[in-house]
Amino acid sequence: MSSVETAAPVDDAPADRRYRGILWRQYRAETGLLLKRRRNMILLAVLAVVPIVIGVAVKVSNPGGGEGPEFLSRITGNGLFLVFTAITVAIPFFLPLVVGVVAGDSIAGEAGLGTLRYLLTVPVSRGRVLTVKTLAVATFTGVAVLVVALAGLVIGAILFGMHALVLLSGDTVGVGDALLRTVGVVVYVTIALFGLAAGGLFISSLTENAIAAMAGTVGIVILSALLNAVPQLTGIHPALLTHNWLGYGELLRRSISFSDLARWTSLHLAYAAIFLTLAWSRMTSKDVTS
Repeated sequence: MSSVETAAPVDDAPADRRYRGILWRQYRAETGLLLKRRRNMILLAVLAVVPIVIGVAVKVSNPGGGEGPEFLSRITGNGLFLVFTAITVAIPFFLPLVVGVVAGDSIAGEAGLGTLRYLLTVPVSRGRVLTVKTLAVATFTGVAVLVVALAGLVIGAILFGMHALVLLSGDTVGVGDALLRTVGVVVYVTIALFGLAAGGLFISSLTENAIAAMAGTVGIVILSALLNAVPQLTGIHPALLTHNWLGYGELLRRSISFSDLARWTSLHLAYAAIFLTLAWSRMTSKDVTS
């Protein structure tokens, strides 16, 4: 298919005024569409249920130390640990599934419905379409992580209260410091999942079948987890997408290794950069036939 041609206006000044902020308006529209879509709202609601179920279960059973995730036995002493436990439980399956569904559907869904071809003839450049969708999917990824964190924070405060936080290193920090560390956890997990979201955008650009794109995106997580579980492949484990997803535990120690956090974050961003480059290459050369 021939590339969509965008005619350049003769008078640049009126064009600048006309298109000033157009990227922001398109981003708001795309993000609003993602957040208001009933399927995505249901997915976010499911994420919010995760910390509720964990909090109620812990309140009823009052588990002893050593059971379940590392944070589980600490929830009864401080509701803040419900946030960390909920994220720990959600990040292997629930969060990747939600991100995979949204990212996989982002381009393939529109191609399958025929709206992508219409959008490209408005005219809107393919690079702008990919940029807007990338920003919107990144925002949704952050919202998904934030939903888990906020639900855990509210339920934890109601059921167990908010107190000074005893870190994994045994040191104690005030509530303000603990909340700041919680924000850091949310940011770290969002960046980690954005690497997956970028992979979903790339796979979504390869097909007009949204279901296949969603499955392919989730398949990235499954493949990475399988490789990470093979002891003979220890040498490649640090380079796998999912290997350092739980690295936010470093933020719950007195002496934080910022060099490790920077290295892990750089890896996630490198995955995102590679996938987005591939998606851009595909988007600028693909035939949009429907």
